[in-house]
Amino acid sequence: MTAKILIVPGLHGSGDGHWQTWWRRDHRDAVLVEQDDWSNPDSARWLHRLERAVAANPGALIVAHSLGSVLAARLAGSPVAPLVGGALLVAPADINRTASLHRRTYEFGEMPRDPLPFPSLVVASRDDVYMSFRTALDLAAAWGSPVHDLGYAGHINIASGFGRWTGGYALARRLTGRPAAA
Repeated sequence: MTAKILIVPGLHGSGDGHWQTWWRRDHRDAVLVEQDDWSNPDSARWLHRLERAVAANPGALIVAHSLGSVLAARLAGSPVAPLVGGALLVAPADINRTASLHRRTYEFGEMPRDPLPFPSLVVASRDDVYMSFRTALDLAAAWGSPVHDLGYAGHINIASGFGRWTGGYALARRLTGRPAAA
């Protein structure tokens, strides 16, 4: 039996055309980790939802974007961490920078910096407005995650040209050894 893929979006979710939406369409084993309110992230509530999804899908690969990547990193201290099969952490968002860009405060606490006890790969861009490349490198080092440098790719979202991003499937395969697409 193939382990599930848990799709973990960031702020405002991943709408139509976003690479995570395509991922769900292209992989029959992909499951969206749904949140009650995508526009008002609450670290404790969002983490509880993710922990429940991991517990229900042991061995699952987490495919996270932006604030979802930060959420996935919070699993480092969770009792369900040993159940995570791996994590593809795409364009992690700096919590403080995100709050500044959106001119409001989010209940998302501090940036997690504990080493991740599961295989992971950080995918970063050199011109992401939500996290500098230097900060992404430092954070990945703290997490114990290798970095895949996408060059100048913005926030790796629809606005920066990432709709159906099949390159992400190859990165997941590199991380887990799974097929690139269903």
